[in-house]
Amino acid sequence: MVSTRELEQHSTHDVTNQPPPLAPYDASEDTALLEGLRREGAGWAEEGIRRLGLRAGSAEAQEWGELADRHEPELRTHNRYGNRVDEVDFHPSWHHLMRVAVAEGLAGAPWAEDRAGVHVARTAGGLVWGHTDAGHGCPTSMTYAAVPALRRQPELAKIYEPLLTGREYDPELRVPTEKRGLLAGMGMTEKQGGSDVRTNTTTATPTAEPGLYTLRGHKWFTSAPMCDLFLVLAQALDGLTCFLVPRVLPDGSRNTFRIQRLKDKLGNRSNASSEPEFDGTVAWRVGPEGQGVKTIIEMVNCTRLDCVMMSSTLMRKTLVEAGHHVRHRSAFGARLVDQPLMRNVLADLALESEAATTLSLRLAGAADRAVRGDAGEAAFRRIATAVGKYWVTKRGPAFTAEALECLGGNGYVEESGMPRHYREAPLLSIWEGSGNVNALDVMRALRREPGTARAFFDELALAQGADARLDAAVTRIEGQLAQVSETGARRLVELMALALQASLLVRHAPPAVADAFCATRLGGDWGHAFGTLPDAADLDAILARALPDGV
Repeated sequence: MVSTRELEQHSTHDVTNQPPPLAPYDASEDTALLEGLRREGAGWAEEGIRRLGLRAGSAEAQEWGELADRHEPELRTHNRYGNRVDEVDFHPSWHHLMRVAVAEGLAGAPWAEDRAGVHVARTAGGLVWGHTDAGHGCPTSMTYAAVPALRRQPELAKIYEPLLTGREYDPELRVPTEKRGLLAGMGMTEKQGGSDVRTNTTTATPTAEPGLYTLRGHKWFTSAPMCDLFLVLAQALDGLTCFLVPRVLPDGSRNTFRIQRLKDKLGNRSNASSEPEFDGTVAWRVGPEGQGVKTIIEMVNCTRLDCVMMSSTLMRKTLVEAGHHVRHRSAFGARLVDQPLMRNVLADLALESEAATTLSLRLAGAADRAVRGDAGEAAFRRIATAVGKYWVTKRGPAFTAEALECLGGNGYVEESGMPRHYREAPLLSIWEGSGNVNALDVMRALRREPGTARAFFDELALAQGADARLDAAVTRIEGQLAQVSETGARRLVELMALALQASLLVRHAPPAVADAFCATRLGGDWGHAFGTLPDAADLDAILARALPDGV
């Protein structure tokens, strides 16, 4: 008989050369984030952001994110008695994530405060809490964005805004005014048009009561169907109009909101996206008839900012994962983090991550100051948000793929979490207008709103003379503006984004970071993949700033 000791001596399951679990870690340990938080006027929120960062990186919160993604929402169209209920059931982890997000002010709460920097603090909170799960960022983002649009109809805002801006998460489906807090969703697109919402066929018929309509139609992509209220677009007598649709009516009856199916998506699987049908659905008009697009434009500015923020968060999260792995993994006689080519890859990713984070916070600062009446910042926000949305979200998929590759085969395995992040990345370029839509929106702003161009160049001028490559890029942009065609819109917007990021880094980042970014992204001393920084780049300084523990 073989003894236990002998079995142990011949065991083949000794685990070596594998990293320990990353969690617990501090998701707010990001120098670029904390510096941007202070610079953009929300230094008062740093203690709360650091506390939230520790919670986001805890083993418990990381598990919530994994479980919410693994156990996807389920649609119940009918109850056991055959009655139509149209409810979506979620894993408890989803509710844990939502409860924290709402309590920490990541939904509508900033609109209830008059403190300078509150919108910056919210963006910073998203940059750290997003390390858990991206899906639940959808309803919090839409709730945040719904408030300024709802203010176009003051009598409705008076009723619902105090609940949309509250910090209590109440997932039960009942009369909105009887709840402790509300979430808002959106129903804009339809199957025949997508981003071309002016082709919508959902109709709005007025009732005898002023401002009250009934809707009939089929929405194609409505997130998130478990919300309490929805802002939707429909064709009224005078054209495309915005409406408020509650799931439960004031008398306690269910509004007609028939969820035909949930979308089977590539990523963002913890969040439910749906196709609802309206048939005699009760709705209140928001803003004048025929001004639906004008009514929701402020909402679009908010959600596009969140796309930049969430893409930046994915970059930072996957960079942290990659950095953790290479610190603890060895190959060919040395730790991966000490291998020169791996250091080049990580440093290149670190540059991209810092540029995205810095731009996210600058856009949040512009939004905060625009809300407070700064016309110059409002003009800058108008164009820079579309520029940032186009470029940062485009960089996300390539970035997450490279970070995944740092883990090798381990990164291709679901339990590493990296495939989940990789599947998430493309969404942010699609949501709230694909790349073409945003590039053309930049062109539209340049042509129709001259103040936006002035505001953009005024921002770039703050770094004038600090780097010859940046100055040359600004000159190229000025030259292209007069002759660029629609087919060249992406090329122009890409250069605008890189120049804007470079100007921020030149002004606010250490010389090693700014120089390497300008040399590669603007100066052409770069390859076509991450990990191709020039020999002159100070990899040690870049990595010590981005990943200070043991690099």
